[in-house]
Amino acid sequence: MQRSMPMGWRIWLALWLVFILGPAQADEASQASTPQGSLLIIGGALRADNAEVWDRLVKLAGGAGARIAVLPTAAGNPERSGRTLATRLNQHGALAFVVPLSARFPGADVRAQAESEELARQIRSANGVYFTGGDQARITQALVRPDGSRSAVLEAVWDVYRRGGVIAGTSAGAAVMSSTMYYDAKTVFGTLSVGVRDGVELAPGLGFVGGDVFIDQHFLARGRFARMLPAMLKKGYRLGLGIDENTAIVIGPGREVEVLGYQGAVLVDLSQASTAAELKDFNLSNARISYLDHGDRYNRATGAYTPSADKVEGKVDPASPDLREPVFSSDILGHNALLVLMEKLIDNSEDKAVGIAIPGPTEARQDTGYEFTFRRMADSVGYASASSEAYSILNLRLDVRPVKLAQPLYH
Repeated sequence: MQRSMPMGWRIWLALWLVFILGPAQADEASQASTPQGSLLIIGGALRADNAEVWDRLVKLAGGAGARIAVLPTAAGNPERSGRTLATRLNQHGALAFVVPLSARFPGADVRAQAESEELARQIRSANGVYFTGGDQARITQALVRPDGSRSAVLEAVWDVYRRGGVIAGTSAGAAVMSSTMYYDAKTVFGTLSVGVRDGVELAPGLGFVGGDVFIDQHFLARGRFARMLPAMLKKGYRLGLGIDENTAIVIGPGREVEVLGYQGAVLVDLSQASTAAELKDFNLSNARISYLDHGDRYNRATGAYTPSADKVEGKVDPASPDLREPVFSSDILGHNALLVLMEKLIDNSEDKAVGIAIPGPTEARQDTGYEFTFRRMADSVGYASASSEAYSILNLRLDVRPVKLAQPLYH
């Protein structure tokens, strides 16, 4: 659905886009000193029984009795969402409370709420802040002033982060973590075929993670690796981290990423990638894509990777592959299709895999599809788990090219 952006928000968004200029500049301008806290970024759909993630959040906030401020600003039903999540955190030992800041509360003046010194004081009394899921635009429209500066409440959240607290968010709360976020996104295929624009599909986030990495969520479940690529190219990001559902990453002050929860996170590296200007449709050559599984660690500062304990002795031997078969996906944007393809390729005698994406019947472009080619390179590495059918996969090459489709596709 196309979101209609009110004129007032168009003005602040335009001003802020001028203000941030680019990811790196936003990072430098927004952080006078390196925050000493941690980020816990959840890919959405976090289940109540995922104790590992809930317990880590409470631990990062100080352990039993930790005060955690729940901000239901993004939620469609903020009263229910805030109450439920505060209760859940308290079940894991926290002393969580709801900050009643949302345009969805009856009669709320969200701009006045965001400047409330009392709400800011409540947040500063905590050692953790949790942003619920919903619509990320509600978060930025509430917490960022029209001139792009931080409201009193947002400054209080940053104070918690600077002094060593934890900032957590799920789904929409994850989207706001980077300096750029998806605002009014089309389908994944539509993003590839039509492109992205500042102030429409893309908008400024809150920038907690810094200016050097783009964050996205619901990643493997919804095939969103393909929509990450146009956004990264548009805004000049070299690194992207996509977190799957019921999964979280923790990023500490040393910039080390740790994966928690049900599945994992995808790391996209465009530092060596290029595009062919002569092709009018989206294309990409020599990107690198990795899959970080549960328990893995990756250091953003050094690029060092550490496998989880159950994979340390499970490095895949290319001379003795488990599979000897072609790898192909007819719907690479489908649920978990990317991970299935990568796992089959890393432990295979074949060194190439192909995935195809074609438009659905309601897409604007019906004449073009996309071919995704994955290659195992000399520096590609896989680690197999000793306790489950799971892999960690590093440095597969990814190339994307448009392909013309015979018409009509649908009758």
